[in-house]
Amino acid sequence: MTTLFTPPSLSEPSQLVNVLRQQGFAVLDAHSVSDLSTCPLASLLQLNPFWGDLPPDAFLKDGGRYRRRRHASFVVKNDEVTLVAHRAHWQPLEYNALHGGMERLFEPILPTLLVQPVWRQLLLWLGDVCSELKGTKPWFVEAHQFRIDTTDGIGRPTPEGAHRDGVDLVAVFLVNREGVKGGETRVFEAAGPNGQRFTLSEPWSVLLLDDARVIHESTPIQPLQSGAQGGHRDTLVVTLRAGGFQEVG
Repeated sequence: MTTLFTPPSLSEPSQLVNVLRQQGFAVLDAHSVSDLSTCPLASLLQLNPFWGDLPPDAFLKDGGRYRRRRHASFVVKNDEVTLVAHRAHWQPLEYNALHGGMERLFEPILPTLLVQPVWRQLLLWLGDVCSELKGTKPWFVEAHQFRIDTTDGIGRPTPEGAHRDGVDLVAVFLVNREGVKGGETRVFEAAGPNGQRFTLSEPWSVLLLDDARVIHESTPIQPLQSGAQGGHRDTLVVTLRAGGFQEVG
């Protein structure tokens, strides 16, 4: 039997920014995401097939074959979302002890996904949340499509362990999960003893993190049934940062 720790969803989604200020993170169910972002839930669910053809992550230092991904970068300013030239993803070692210090050039997110109207709406909403939390400014946004699968019997959503991303806001959308157990999310105060654990299970629910205040990780996934094939966990991770993208020195 799989044990799922219920996400601490907000009872009043309108209080999202206040909750982020109070505890450094917040969880919204899919209907709240739809209401606050003005993205119809049916339209968000129609994005799910875009996770079916992600190429393998060629930069995993542990030699695993469990992660597939695509990446794209944007600037969100006022009511504009601007796609920037495809670029490498880079993090310093202080934020990613496993893969930091590497320029990782992943395959780009497909144009057929980027032209979906809800894509722009989703990024604009996250920009608005970040501006309300941190002050209005242009936001340098990176979006990552992830599929973690059980090809080798176990898949690791965060092989680097509990971490921060070196940004202002992180959004982790659970797109789908099929045939797996595990994948428990854990959020801890960066400068304190408190933490929570829960499992995102509803498609297009989201975990929002004030990256300066909390660290986070997700536990490995395994097949729901021994020997079963095809189990996976799909997420969309969007980070927003003021002042520019993280880049080599």
